[in-house]
Amino acid sequence: MKTFIPKQTDYERRWYTVDLEGEVLGRAATRIARILRGKTKPQFTPHMDVGDFVVVLNADKVKLSGDKEREKTYFRHSGYPGGTNFETVEKLRQRKPEEIIRRAVRGMLPKNRLGRRLIKKLHVYTGDSHPHQAQRPTVINKSEDRIWVGR
Repeated sequence: MKTFIPKQTDYERRWYTVDLEGEVLGRAATRIARILRGKTKPQFTPHMDVGDFVVVLNADKVKLSGDKEREKTYFRHSGYPGGTNFETVEKLRQRKPEEIIRRAVRGMLPKNRLGRRLIKKLHVYTGDSHPHQAQRPTVINKSEDRIWVGR
């Protein structure tokens, strides 16, 4: 008996909408990463992009536990000597709140070309509206949906 190797055309791509108002950042990011990776599907294949698209709303209203709002820092380097930049979550939330979600989810994806392809399927917005209505995304409820809860 031969092992069935699926093709990219065998997978159906879906769109999901997640509202992060009042959600904890880490828990929400893990669930979003699972959907992007395709781990919620029975035909999950580790070396292929089988995941779905995720539209995140209210990214500016996500919560962080403890003192992470003031103490957690993000690191960047310009490439020049002495070009290190440190930024707290508090300052990043004022400047670019979508980036908090994007960085949290990106850290949970593979660090290779597959991960770079998967992060492009994440669309993060600060308000309640998004321009992806034509794709008819399924709204994921926090309390009752199997994909979001992880059961």
